[in-house]
Formats: sequence, structure tokens, C-alpha cells
Amino acid sequence: MVSTQSSDGTEIAYERHGDGQPLICLHGGMAPRQYWNAVLPYFDEYAAVIPQRPGFGTCINDSAETRPGEILDHEVQYVRSLVDTVDGEPILFGHSYGALTAVEAATDAAVKAVLTYEPAVLPDDYRNNADLADRMAALIKNGERQEAVKRYIEQVLHPDGIDDLDTWLAEWPVWPDCVKLAEEVVRMNRAVEQYQLPATLDVPAPVLVMTGTNGPDFLRESACGIHEALPHSRLIEFDGISHSGPGEAPGLISAEVESFLQQYQ
Repeated sequence: MVSTQSSDGTEIAYERHGDGQPLICLHGGMAPRQYWNAVLPYFDEYAAVIPQRPGFGTCINDSAETRPGEILDHEVQYVRSLVDTVDGEPILFGHSYGALTAVEAATDAAVKAVLTYEPAVLPDDYRNNADLADRMAALIKNGERQEAVKRYIEQVLHPDGIDDLDTWLAEWPVWPDCVKLAEEVVRMNRAVEQYQLPATLDVPAPVLVMTGTNGPDFLRESACGIHEALPHSRLIEFDGISHSGPGEAPGLISAEVESFLQQYQ
């Protein structure tokens, strides 16, 4: 892990793998930095930069009074500071909440391109009734931290239901270590529940918006909305791939990414 400070004093911590054009990989909700391990072999011509998201191993304001919008703003500024720190004009590659952060950061950061897989944006009709953060917070308050994380997994990773969640969790590499991130996930979910997609996202760089048919319907709907809000974007849907797309099918997704990036070399 490399630690440095940006020009504005922000503490930046990240892993760097390989040489070449920087590819900044931004992980999502329950996923740790290691989420990208399956992806890295397919991008060995790049210098993969994998930061530790604020709150997921680094310090943020843990006050209950912190507003959800401030959590997202803090992470967006972190990404912009990282863009200024690395050499060259980087590419941003974000998954889920990391994808939302990538798009927002790219509205005011010099990046070559943005790659997003199912940005964590809720359609208005879904967002108006979203209560995952409240349900998780109530379980955590009652000392049921594992149950709180299970609610997140059921709603985001298995929205169509799962026959035996405990068996699935026993094979999930980050379980049960991810339970310690429960409070951070609540803060993240509150930010997502309050985020409203603007009619226009002023991102000058080209953006690849990716989604999968086996992921949550609301995220596929949002992917289409984000594509329409961007001035320079391409939308692609992967048949049979879930919300865990980059880690689940890295070869398939990397091939589409390379095809997209070749247009802007």
C-alpha cells in the first residue's frame, strides 16, 4: 500500500500493480480492494491503481450527524485527489458505488475515459420507497450485525431470492470479515438513497456503462438513465451476468472494455 498526500492535504492510500497508463479501480459496497484481483490479469498493460475507499479502512467522520451527501462528496473528492496524484491521464473503472463515485468525479477531473459497471443509482420510484439503510441500522443497533449485512446481500446481490443464503455465504470469500464494514455500508446506502440522478451529467470523457441481465432490475434501469444523461457514452448489457460482473466474468467484460478504449487511443 502506497500512502501519500495530495496538494490539498488529502491522505491518499492505494495499491499499484504494473506499469503503463493508470487504471484507477474503485470498489463497491461490501467488496474490499481484493475484489479487483480477478480483473487485474486482464489489464496487465495498464498500471492498476486500487485505492482504499474512505471509511473502508481509512478514516472519515464517523459522526451520526454526517449528511449522506457529504459521504458521497468526500469520496468523490478523494478520487479527484487521486487522479491528480498519479502520473498521466488515468482511466476510471468503478463497480456499483465505486461506479457512481467515478462518474461524479469525472465531472471535474482530467480522465481519459470512465468505465462503469451498474452504478449505484436508484430510479425515482424505487428511491422514494428505499429503506435498506434504516433496516440495517435498526439491526445493528440491536446487535444483529450479521443480519444487517445479510439484508444488503439479499437486496443487492440476490434481489430475486436465494434458496440457501448461509450456504452461499460460507463460500463467499469476504464473509464474515465484511461484517465489520456494516456501519460504512449503512452510510453508503443512505447516500445512494438520497442521490438523485440529474438530467445531464457533464462528463467530458467517454463513458462505458455496463450492466447484466441477472442483476437487480432497478440497477439496469438506472444504467439506461445514466447512459441517457451522459453526452458521450456507450451502454452494453451482458446476458446472464449479475451485479458482481467484473469479478464474475472478468474476461468477457475486459474484452468489451478494450474494444471501447481502442476508439480513444
